[in-house]
Amino acid sequence: MSKFDEKVAMYVDNAKELGLNIPTELLTKVAKGLGPSIYLGDASLVSGSDAEELGRVKANFLVKKLGLADSPELDAAVKEAVTAMGSSNRNKHRAIVYALLVMKFKKESVYA
Repeated sequence: MSKFDEKVAMYVDNAKELGLNIPTELLTKVAKGLGPSIYLGDASLVSGSDAEELGRVKANFLVKKLGLADSPELDAAVKEAVTAMGSSNRNKHRAIVYALLVMKFKKESVYA
């Protein structure tokens, strides 16, 4: 099993443990889109308590990657995705957070 496949399997397992119904295919595509950052400690995680980090998720992922217009709804969606992973969960994997956001805004076509 490649390192990439191991990461995707970990994301799938983690999502299931958290009760999140994310298709494996979507998680695989999101992880592939994140490139080498999935192998880097801090870069592979989202800090739910860091306002700057949450702003970057909104600006770089929701606005630039998914093409959504900046609005307060995006801030709420990022917080919702982080909350879905659990406030006590220290490992909020970026791939899972992004997949949740893709599903929320029905932007799976970006990864088609």
